[in-house]
Amino acid sequence: MKVYPIKFNPILKEKIWGGNKLGTLLGKDTNKNNVGESWEISDVNGNISEVSNGAYKGASLKTLIEDHEATLLGAENFANFGYNFPLLIKFLDAKTDLSVQVHPDNTMAKKHHDSFGKTEMWYIMDSDEKADIVLGLKDKTTNPKVLNHINATNVDTIFNREQVKKGDSFFIPAGKIHAIGAGVLAAEIQQTSDITYRVYDWDRTDDSGQKRELHTQLAEQATKEFDTNCKASYDLKPNTSASLVDCEYFTTNILDITNHQVKNYSHLDSFVIFMCVEGQVEITAGLHTETVKMGETILIPANTEEVVFSSNTAKLLEVYVDKGLVQNMQQAS
Repeated sequence: MKVYPIKFNPILKEKIWGGNKLGTLLGKDTNKNNVGESWEISDVNGNISEVSNGAYKGASLKTLIEDHEATLLGAENFANFGYNFPLLIKFLDAKTDLSVQVHPDNTMAKKHHDSFGKTEMWYIMDSDEKADIVLGLKDKTTNPKVLNHINATNVDTIFNREQVKKGDSFFIPAGKIHAIGAGVLAAEIQQTSDITYRVYDWDRTDDSGQKRELHTQLAEQATKEFDTNCKASYDLKPNTSASLVDCEYFTTNILDITNHQVKNYSHLDSFVIFMCVEGQVEITAGLHTETVKMGETILIPANTEEVVFSSNTAKLLEVYVDKGLVQNMQQAS
């Protein structure tokens, strides 16, 4: 497979809670005021990403996988996922609160939807003053059956809310109640799944006066309790990868680029995705260089050995799927 930083055309999604920051701050090609999501790399049926640059311009992500298999995905990923890309990569802009929701794990998703479950993470790129998120149930003894009885008078007594700021990062395992709050701009990494069980939608209605569907019975089955709020604690050092999430579905690090930096990925049995969450950087792989700005995403094939970064100031999320590497890191810690 040809080695170069591969870009894809963003797939923009209008949402009842969406705003205009994906256009005004991240430079997406839209002037609409309700765009909530930019799907940067997607293998979801009906929403397959298309390459926007270089030798593979115009090809779909599915075609790349079919043509290049392990040289794109990595040997173990190809063995595990076949011709399916394991991650869905997004930017999100919440003008108003997203619905309070929960996602099923792999077992439940397979049973009800013949799909993967949805474990995800957020990195907060920007937030309005006092912006917050819903993260779990406020009381661990709360019976999930209460999810059938949420209303405007009791919602704040049931869900835990946490204020957020730029640079915060949260891991959202399948089964954890959550919602991004108004005024939050975030990068999201998740399993390839588009299954969401809405628990509460703030009693809002669409243009025709209809409320969106809730899925409280399935949400009861999906909801789990967790001991921590899953907020990442990390020490950011120049030109060094700091760990945000290591889980069985993906690894995400944050990389602060302040000069010229070369990283060797020959040990990694995986593609690598870089999401620019601050600044601008030149990224070279093979003989090709791409300028990547805040709000842009690139994919580096698994057969890449070295990647060169050059910037005075840029922050990148570094994402890959290498279960063996994650297991080794966990055993060593």
